[in-house]
Amino acid sequence: MSELLKNIIRFFILIFVQVFILNKIPPLHQFVVPYLYFIYILWLPYKIPRLSLTLLGFIYGLCLDFFTKTPGLHASACITVAYLRPFLINILISKDDPGFNYTSPAPSSMGWPQYLVYTLVLSFIHNGWVVFLEWLSFGNIWYFLGKVIATTGVSFLLILITEVLFYRKQKFRTNN
Repeated sequence: MSELLKNIIRFFILIFVQVFILNKIPPLHQFVVPYLYFIYILWLPYKIPRLSLTLLGFIYGLCLDFFTKTPGLHASACITVAYLRPFLINILISKDDPGFNYTSPAPSSMGWPQYLVYTLVLSFIHNGWVVFLEWLSFGNIWYFLGKVIATTGVSFLLILITEVLFYRKQKFRTNN
């Protein structure tokens, strides 16, 4: 199956899972909201240019905003994650590293430590941005940080479970 077709299928499946399964789970004391949908942006191939990646993040977030009736909330979070993703990848993987010769970020291509840092940092940024925009103020800073950390922990756990259940075999990229 081609990479394009895989990514199109992931696009719809992850939005379906977020809207019809995860959003139906009542928040734990209005504190923890499980977000998994942005794993789509984390799993996109390395070779996508930053502008295309940001535009794809906007479209993806806007589709989720359409279903959740939150105008621009998830779109702005997806744009932020999509824009910062190449910076983080360049910090974690050098161009000389053999992991950079694979098609997309995964534990098999980056190694588990780098992949865990990659997902944890982008999850924290995503959830911090979403929580901040929901409130549009910090209010009680400890409650804000608690909600961001708790939501990030749940999202990170969901990402790890998804990564283990749906192991992605990576193809080695050649210079052809």
